[in-house]
Amino acid sequence: MATKKSLKSRLQDGEKLLGHFLLSFSPELAEIAARAGFDFIVVYLEHGAGGIREALHCIRAIEAADLGPDGIMFPMVETGRSASEAVSFCLYRPDGVRGCAYSVVRDSSFGFNEGYLGNYADKLFIMCQIESEEGMKNVKEIIAVDGMDCVMMGPRDLSASLGLLSDPGNPKVKSVMRVAETAVLASDPANGGAYLAGMATAQDKTGDLKARGYHVVLGSTDVSLYKKAVVDEVNAFKA
Repeated sequence: MATKKSLKSRLQDGEKLLGHFLLSFSPELAEIAARAGFDFIVVYLEHGAGGIREALHCIRAIEAADLGPDGIMFPMVETGRSASEAVSFCLYRPDGVRGCAYSVVRDSSFGFNEGYLGNYADKLFIMCQIESEEGMKNVKEIIAVDGMDCVMMGPRDLSASLGLLSDPGNPKVKSVMRVAETAVLASDPANGGAYLAGMATAQDKTGDLKARGYHVVLGSTDVSLYKKAVVDEVNAFKA
């Protein structure tokens, strides 16, 4: 059986990746999204309807469709220091502060993966969300953090931090984002830089982000797709 390529290795090979947010924590919807062809699924603990236990069921469903857990996304990273702290949570000492229970955890196949310690960090994909004016200002120091693979833009929280909560498409929001985008794209992921990720919005469709050079695009959420489907069905019937 062919070995599944990690997100990191696919990006290194020049692929552009499309992802999907899972907020419902439904294993069925997680597996459907994976089988539909999304490159990865974000089980969204920050805004979703479940915790670690519920997330695990979704991850198992995603694995059944040949996608597995490759990394972690940290929200609201505003400084190089907070990015370094995020990376440290993912790595064992001396590189980080992650607790060493590697012989009994799922990440090592409960200890059955004898080569785990030698390569666990090679597959791990660490993404930091920059979603405030402060984070955008500090984007270069965040990019420079060793072990941080990808910077994700957060336009909605950014608009709130600029006093434009209900207007993520405001020219000021776009201007601040463009400066940060340029900084990330000018870096080289193979030499200490980072990949650029973003989420599609009404102002920036998936194709818009891809055309601007984004390496990773999150296109939709399960909740938003379901909402649109049921509203469209009701409206069509009652028209």
